[in-house]
Amino acid sequence: MTDETQQIHEVIDRVIRPEQVHRDVYTSPGIFRLEMRNLFPNSWVYVGHESQTPNPGDYITTQIGDQPLLQVRHSDGEIKVLYNRCPHKGTKIAIDKAGNTGKFFRCPYHAWSFKTDGCLLAIPLKKGYQGTGLEGTEAAKGMAAVGSWHNYRGFIFARLAREGIAFEDFFGDSLSSLDNMVDRSPVGSLTVAGAPLRYMHRCNWKMLVENQTDTCHPMVAHESSAGTAVKIWESMDKTEDTPKPPAMEIIAPFMSPYEFFENMGIRTWPNGHGHTGVHHSIHSDYSAIPGYFESMVEAYGEDRAKEILGENRHNTVYFPNIMIKGPIQQLRNFIPLAADKTLVESWIFRLDGAPDQLVARTAMYNRMINAPTSMVGHDDLEMYERAQEGLMADGLEWVNVQRLYEEGEDLSQEAVLNGTTERQMRNQFNAWKRFMIGGAA
Repeated sequence: MTDETQQIHEVIDRVIRPEQVHRDVYTSPGIFRLEMRNLFPNSWVYVGHESQTPNPGDYITTQIGDQPLLQVRHSDGEIKVLYNRCPHKGTKIAIDKAGNTGKFFRCPYHAWSFKTDGCLLAIPLKKGYQGTGLEGTEAAKGMAAVGSWHNYRGFIFARLAREGIAFEDFFGDSLSSLDNMVDRSPVGSLTVAGAPLRYMHRCNWKMLVENQTDTCHPMVAHESSAGTAVKIWESMDKTEDTPKPPAMEIIAPFMSPYEFFENMGIRTWPNGHGHTGVHHSIHSDYSAIPGYFESMVEAYGEDRAKEILGENRHNTVYFPNIMIKGPIQQLRNFIPLAADKTLVESWIFRLDGAPDQLVARTAMYNRMINAPTSMVGHDDLEMYERAQEGLMADGLEWVNVQRLYEEGEDLSQEAVLNGTTERQMRNQFNAWKRFMIGGAA
């Protein structure tokens, strides 16, 4: 072990305890740089969806940690994941969010061109490199590909590191949440439905990830928004037969009591993954969409259709930085930009072969809860930013994640527990520590 690696081990050991974490994990620019260097390259991180690049030459620009990437459909129909960098002078090859590059990429600086698998295609005035040894350099190999990538049922994940944990070992049984989300389509596939809703958060990215399985905050933090909406609905003149509007079906469950969230349960898996809503969730009681169940029965048979639709997981966290909602086909990506700056993208998906009313409800949920204009999402945003500011106070140094903690807790095994436990937060930090140190090693 080198002296540098030993120092990294000591730093990580200092800031993580089983039931609490040091504030530096959220505030230190140095630790943020270590995350970019070790954690994100050694984890499997979401890149994009195959439906964003359906045709040869289609690409999207994206990132893992602080590394700019391209997801592109090659001429053979396969998706490639490349670093968005010209091997000549380092210029970004593409800056648009999405596009079609045709049969090759062309650098806008010196017109070096590359096939859509990254291989060098042509260099202007190539004779100027004769006898220089260019063919033996990394530049001659073209645009670099990431260490590994994997297409799981349309979702593209990548690991930047050349060597490391395999995709199946990293995710294990947690992939069942993605399975349920895709299986809700009668034809077993999804399509991204438009651009995401994006907005900036002045806080550390891990605060947002933790909050996805924090079930003790909704009835408190959202009282002014969801609570007010419920009071207005309850005060209106209506009969027992008056249907609840879709907007109320979406927002009212945020005011469910503690007992509701305790009983819905949390499941955790190794490597930092987990989900709320084991037995039921805030999505369990949405109104049926005409014709949808019938199309599912036709596709899967009645028993299997009931099994798929009876699974109403709330939020599934895929470590390190995305969350999906299977019942409403949503994915949120928490993109770290600095120790105190995170860009959030909230994507929605269309269930191929299903009624349009489903994606309309999903879009409504996204606007109401996750948009820059959302009344619910801004409750959370204020709490994140207050926490980021409060952590700079010198009176205390540690953040507590001790709820329903038991000494000797084994996070290497799947577990289903009380829905208000903070085990999933501890699970994330356990994985954080291992992949930070593993990256250093």
